[in-house]
Amino acid sequence: MTTMTLREDADYIIKNVLTKCNPRSAVMQLLKKIKIEKSNRIIAIAIGKCAWDMAKATEDYLGDRIRSGVVITKYNHLRGTLTHFDCYEAGHPITDQNCIDATERVIEAVRELSVNDIVLFLVSGGGSALFEKPLVPLTELNGICQQLLNCGANIVEINTIRKRLSAVKGGRFIEMCLPARIVNVVLSDVIGDQLDMIASGPTCKDTSTCTEAMAIIKKYDLKLSKEALQWIQFETPRGFENTETYVVGNVKLLCRMAESELKKLGYDTMIITDCLTCEAREAGRFLSAIARFHAESGEKKAFITGGETIVTLQGHGKGGRNQELALAAADGISGLENVAIFSVGSDGTDGITDAAGGFVDGSTKPTLEKLGININKILKDNDSYTALSAFGGLIVTGATGTNLNDFQVVLIRKAGSVS
Repeated sequence: MTTMTLREDADYIIKNVLTKCNPRSAVMQLLKKIKIEKSNRIIAIAIGKCAWDMAKATEDYLGDRIRSGVVITKYNHLRGTLTHFDCYEAGHPITDQNCIDATERVIEAVRELSVNDIVLFLVSGGGSALFEKPLVPLTELNGICQQLLNCGANIVEINTIRKRLSAVKGGRFIEMCLPARIVNVVLSDVIGDQLDMIASGPTCKDTSTCTEAMAIIKKYDLKLSKEALQWIQFETPRGFENTETYVVGNVKLLCRMAESELKKLGYDTMIITDCLTCEAREAGRFLSAIARFHAESGEKKAFITGGETIVTLQGHGKGGRNQELALAAADGISGLENVAIFSVGSDGTDGITDAAGGFVDGSTKPTLEKLGININKILKDNDSYTALSAFGGLIVTGATGTNLNDFQVVLIRKAGSVS
């Protein structure tokens, strides 16, 4: 039997974890448990990067019972036609006119509902950009979001602002669905499963406040128009009783799946955390320190983390948080033949690139140096994609159909084993 290399181990883990975290099975199982009477009319709405897969499971189970259905997902994320859903692709992470047009189709679908109707709202990450009816001009909304991204704001801070500049976020979509019953089926990409922050909570009671929003504006010195600042002062709706919410996947599941697959390859595993939220390059350095400490243990080990790191933009290069994390880890494990580290976005997307993340090992830094590439200079320019692509370190999965944050793995073989 041929021993797999560390890169082959990584590719095996990534493929199997993402396949097993696809939401179709979980959505199907949930729908079997939810009480839906035959007399109920069902309006099924799916938004986010995983919208098509969640809608497909819904259609397979409910079939003709779906009165009307709409899917809004990212470009190139539709996997075929659906009989009971009108499917739209639109802009992500930057909202475009197609997002707004598709959202209007959703609003039309929920007009004039009754107490016997059910809105089945299938939500996954990416919904904040894709499901939108802005209260300010689209160019300004996108500019504000870009300011937040550039300064390293986290997803909770970003969505606290987004909610107040949207007619469908922060529980406002609930008002459009009344008096129907709303059943939220959620694939969480927010650490801690803070429901009102997933897709900015269109059908969830908002826990954030205007005071918090103003504090974020002050913290990052954001530039907003007078009109936008006025909208920030309005509290979002509170206290709806006609909603119920079920989480069918999250980053904890992602980490556990990674652990399970690593054990199949004979690794002694440890999940360090499922709430990694620091700067990407600091996370990379932290993981490389763990790798270096355990590299001479003589044991086959794997350390797993999950979460969503941030990148504070300083340069003008190409990359994403997972690529930056991996590249930052390369310096600390340089020269270690039995160590590798990878970081992957479970949705198959990392920044505005075609990669899902990055893989590095002990040979990465020397290889880059031979090519005249300095890791620290690359990181300063936020150009991790260029460096990783130079030696085959990019991880490319394409659209995965799932979105449960990111996960990272430190792989350690016995010293002297095949790398």
